[in-house]
Amino acid sequence: MLADGHKAPDFTLPDETGAKVQLSKLKGRPIVLYFYPKDDTSGCTLEAKNFSCLADAFEAAGALVIGVSPDSSASHGKFKAKHDLSVRLLADEEKKVAEAYGVWVEKSMYGRKYMGVERSTFLIDKAGKLVKSWRKVKVPGHAEEVLAAVKALSA
Repeated sequence: MLADGHKAPDFTLPDETGAKVQLSKLKGRPIVLYFYPKDDTSGCTLEAKNFSCLADAFEAAGALVIGVSPDSSASHGKFKAKHDLSVRLLADEEKKVAEAYGVWVEKSMYGRKYMGVERSTFLIDKAGKLVKSWRKVKVPGHAEEVLAAVKALSA
């Protein structure tokens, strides 16, 4: 299990425009990496909107916010445009990054078991080390809590 203090697993994924994003090339500033199950669902939309509303505050604290889900780049592009989101969204269609971060898990709904993304957020410091993680995230108030952790890291 990935734990705070570990080096953040590196990856390269396409964003909502298809451009490749490599985590290790973003070193030098804190990264908020949040994993969410699916574009355009109620909880995921609220979470993306909350992070987008605080985008200026994250930027002022020097942090970059990136969302990751198994949806395609095209799906991310539509989701971002529909809800006027400002966060960058990465497509992990093969779920390899979700697996590396331990968030591709067995879930259960209405007695049916299936594999899916456990809503989680990771704060990665300037050197690429995990400094704080949130698992089984509840959306209300989460973006504000993450922002407070970013500000404390930057202080």
